Amino acid sequence: MPDAGARTRRPRTRERASEASSDDERERAGAEEAADDSYGSPDPDWLRIDWRQHLRRVELPGCSVNYVEMGDGPPVVFVHGLSGCWQNWLENLPHFAERYRVIALDMPGFGMSPMPTWEISIPAYGRLLHDFCERLGISACAVVGNSMGGFIATEAAISAPGRFKHLALVSAAGITWATARKQPARMMGRLLMAAAPLAFRFRRVGLTRPRARRWGYGGIFHYPNRLCPQLLHEQMEPALQSPALATAMAALTGYDIRDRLEEIDVPTLVVWGQNDRIVPVAAAHHYHRRIPESELVIFERTGHLPQLERPARFNRLVDEFLER
Repeated sequence: MPDAGARTRRPRTRERASEASSDDERERAGAEEAADDSYGSPDPDWLRIDWRQHLRRVELPGCSVNYVEMGDGPPVVFVHGLSGCWQNWLENLPHFAERYRVIALDMPGFGMSPMPTWEISIPAYGRLLHDFCERLGISACAVVGNSMGGFIATEAAISAPGRFKHLALVSAAGITWATARKQPARMMGRLLMAAAPLAFRFRRVGLTRPRARRWGYGGIFHYPNRLCPQLLHEQMEPALQSPALATAMAALTGYDIRDRLEEIDVPTLVVWGQNDRIVPVAAAHHYHRRIPESELVIFERTGHLPQLERPARFNRLVDEFLER
């Protein structure tokens, strides 16, 4: 095993070298695509799990947190994004539960976790993540965060360096939000894309219509029609019931963490979708340049949720990262 402490430069960025395409039919016809890099999952394991057996709730200062837990082994904590919930990790939890103790929480004000009594902010969510780990008896763990969850995980890793052994940032917010007030028009467009499912209230009927799915989710997923309707439904329902959405948006806006990223001293994996329309891929390169022990992997023909869009490749990649 290589000595991480002796590393003098960041690992080289790895990208899959294949022709990008914006046309669904062209991608389906692409025989060059490896089976473990396919888009979506045709037979997802999570549909065969009774998740009620894995749901838990814990009381913390000023809040009550809903979470799901399964598996045994070293702990891995998953943190969802804005308007998200623990179901953002449905394609990943069963896989990692085979070797790890996996825990995915609903941040206060999202999913089934009610609003906290304290004021929502990125530092407050970072402290909540530490309190949550301590309450569950976790002294050190790996943390995987998507979008806002990546921003929260980054804040938590900086504020308490000994808490995490590995940090995985998946299309993490933070870099682009730091300049949101200087670019209101561009940021508003991204927010509207992120919030599109919130206005998508036709539920299962609309989810069966390809044109409606493409309209409602095209800003988040690169190929929404290739994902099973059940998965989209699980992402939409909690989003419609997230009382903290507007408050969290305001908390993200203008909070600048860029100058503190070099303080992160644990191995960090940065995963991004080349076609991310919510947090453009340029932010991935910023994270990679600023975090010393970081590795960058970009998934082509992928949007804002690589863990759901390319689950087989994502799971294999994080497996390799955690083993190092």
